[in-house]
Amino acid sequence: MKKRHTFQRLLAHIFSTPWHVRRHFSKAALHRIEQAITASEKTHDGEIRFVVEGDLHPLAILRGVTPRHRAIQLFSQFGIWDTEQNNGVLIYLLLADHDVEILADRGINRHLGQHGWDCIIKVMQERFRQGQFEEGVLYGIAEIGKSLQQHFPATADDKNELPNKPIVL
Repeated sequence: MKKRHTFQRLLAHIFSTPWHVRRHFSKAALHRIEQAITASEKTHDGEIRFVVEGDLHPLAILRGVTPRHRAIQLFSQFGIWDTEQNNGVLIYLLLADHDVEILADRGINRHLGQHGWDCIIKVMQERFRQGQFEEGVLYGIAEIGKSLQQHFPATADDKNELPNKPIVL
């Protein structure tokens, strides 16, 4: 069964193209997502990053790299763990796997925990199933922002530690 799953996943990634990302996330949609992150971060001292990736390299699939493993790599690569208050949050969407992951640094994660992130992910995935990709991401940003606002309200000396522009890989 595992080999079949790997084969199906490999095919999904091989046949995923940059067009799939652009179809769901136009330049205008990515700009609106960036604006939503910027607006959210004005209400709290946390940092939110959004990364969307169409597919993984076939060797990564054969090595068993899961969307969660990839999200952990990106969390580190983009320095989301390196915020002053340990309150960076990554929303990672891997289109070929139809998977969204939310990873949070320990400062905010201790308040929400995996269950809290999973509740947000569940609604986002429902929106994605309905073809509402931008809306799903905007929902996630809004909900994450509410949690950050509750636990890390905006202060006068807050600085933007991470870029707000979405990353398309």
